[in-house]
Amino acid sequence: MSTEAKAPPSNILTMARDTFLYELDYLLHPLQKLKGFNRFRYMVILPFLTVYHMAYLLILGLLSIMDLILSPIQRALGTTRMAYFFILPNMLVFGIFVLLPMVLNFYIGFTSGQSIRVENRDWVGTQNLERLMDCENFTDPNTCREDFFWNGVRNTVFFVSIQVASMVILALFTAISLNGKILFRGFFRSVFFYPVLLSPVVVALIWKWMLDAESGIINYFLVQLGFDRVNFLIDRNWARFWVIVVSDWAQMGFYTLILLAGLQSIPASLYEAAEMDGANAVSKFRYVTLPLLVPTMTVVLVLALIRAVQVFDQVFVLTGGGPGTATFYIVQYIYRNGFGITPAQYGLASAASLLLASVLLLLTLGQLWLARRNDTV
Repeated sequence: MSTEAKAPPSNILTMARDTFLYELDYLLHPLQKLKGFNRFRYMVILPFLTVYHMAYLLILGLLSIMDLILSPIQRALGTTRMAYFFILPNMLVFGIFVLLPMVLNFYIGFTSGQSIRVENRDWVGTQNLERLMDCENFTDPNTCREDFFWNGVRNTVFFVSIQVASMVILALFTAISLNGKILFRGFFRSVFFYPVLLSPVVVALIWKWMLDAESGIINYFLVQLGFDRVNFLIDRNWARFWVIVVSDWAQMGFYTLILLAGLQSIPASLYEAAEMDGANAVSKFRYVTLPLLVPTMTVVLVLALIRAVQVFDQVFVLTGGGPGTATFYIVQYIYRNGFGITPAQYGLASAASLLLASVLLLLTLGQLWLARRNDTV
């Protein structure tokens, strides 16, 4: 008897045919042996097995086609250079939709005109930046040439200072609670993270319904308790308050997760040593938890600061920037000049975005420098 190995399939179609016949025989072969109820039971599950195997064959076919296409490319480029081939689509998307718009935005910030086309715009240098900075008193937006911009700046500073501070504190103590030995700890971790999965627009619409003066659930309970209805989104102070609350609620789970990871990286032996020295819960938090959590806190602060300064979609849906300009922030000013008014002022919008990017860069570098300085002390 010949012991010669069977020749491999000559092409991908032959391989697909042989694989299909093998899988078909694998599915039908038990029918020849089974009898009675066992045969009937197998016939009941046979359609599900068939779907599973067909999906397997489909995936196998797609992988074979990909191998047929990529094998010549790999032979031409070599194994090492194939990594660049695989990241090429991502780099193209990044270049077209991120890098190119950034370059165009930088150029448009120094031009004027009504057209969005670069060749139809006039170079004006720093005139747009000078117009934004034209102010008699920076603390009073009414004395500025672009009063909407400085209203946005003032509101953004107020929002960032309150929202970032409150959210980081809430996220820290929530992470500490979830890191402890509590019942249903996994469930509560999921509950706190769930709002992060929601779209900012969806979050804003949910809270807009809840805060509605006529049909909102919060006003319903106020009336049931004997209080008057409150126009939460019409009153300036209430609108500012609820914008911060909604932002904290929507984003806190993300930062809680980061802080929770930082807490779990702290060795338990340090807490045990502190207990042996007679440290109470406050002392352990002050002298063990906080110092070791500084790097994680720095990451949280940087991310929260960037997110807060860029706030737009959630607030735009919730209040539209109102009442008046009470919740009108910098990014909404950029949107308003670029897309919200006629004629559009693309130059001013781009110049404002450049100022915003510069401030974010300086703040981020400053926080990172402070973090490194604390690490070396």
